[in-house]
Amino acid sequence: MINTLVNKIATLNAPVVVGLDPMLSYVPEHIQKAAFEQYGETLEGAAEAIWQFNKAIVDATYDLIPAVKPQIAMYEQFGIPGLAAFEKTCAYCKEKGLVVIGDIKRGDIGSTSTAYAVGHIGKVQVGSNTFSGFSEDFVTVNPYLGSDGVKPFVEVCKQENKGIFVLVKTSNPSSGEFQDQLVDGTPLYELVAKKVVEWGEECMGDTYSNVGCVVGATYPEMGKVLRKLMPKTYILVPGYGAQGGKAEDLVHYFNADGLGAIVNSSRGIIAAYKQDKYAKFGAENFADASRQAVIDMVEDITGAICALK
Repeated sequence: MINTLVNKIATLNAPVVVGLDPMLSYVPEHIQKAAFEQYGETLEGAAEAIWQFNKAIVDATYDLIPAVKPQIAMYEQFGIPGLAAFEKTCAYCKEKGLVVIGDIKRGDIGSTSTAYAVGHIGKVQVGSNTFSGFSEDFVTVNPYLGSDGVKPFVEVCKQENKGIFVLVKTSNPSSGEFQDQLVDGTPLYELVAKKVVEWGEECMGDTYSNVGCVVGATYPEMGKVLRKLMPKTYILVPGYGAQGGKAEDLVHYFNADGLGAIVNSSRGIIAAYKQDKYAKFGAENFADASRQAVIDMVEDITGAICALK
């Protein structure tokens, strides 16, 4: 699957992923109103509003981007209807030819870890039939429980030609409480990075591994070190834009070939119409605002990469 992602990034010259992390407050009033008229102010109504919001953004941007990253918590808050909207969103994105990165941040051991992997990137056996639960192409994985929690995902990746992104150094302010702690003089995130390389050797694509990692945009100096430690590991980079990450800070996350990283923006894209910069589009044309925000993001990041060469 990493080959597919890399090829799409290279073809589009767009090392970006749109985070489909919808809050109801992001959904324009006219979308909410139509959903509530059909389903009432219920969980079903909220899920319908989110689905219609997602669909419009995907329709407006799918030709510009290689991938999307739906964050499952934004759907789980609306219960079973929300999960149905998550599944519908994933399926629709795949119909549009997009790579789907399920941001699920799962981390457990043994049969539980296997069940998570099977449910999201594998197939479950039901009698004589097999089914894909959510059918993402990649998922995010929390490595805190060690190899026991990650290896089941790697095994499913090998079986299904899917991939994972392992949390190494996250973008949130308190990440250093654990991730930056020294172990025999080495930061914990560097030790995790070395394990990611080890896991990735079991699951290689042509140039990069199907085992990628997550390194936040808000820690560029650490990102520079981690890039050198993991030359064949694709880096998923959250924290661009709304969280403060700048394009010029991210150039060292990429390899000399201009590949090796994919940068995420969530509310900076899907709620672009709320920004002063894109206010001219208005709520009625929120998807057009998202399209322009994608164009601007791609130009910003690729421009910074070209300036470095």
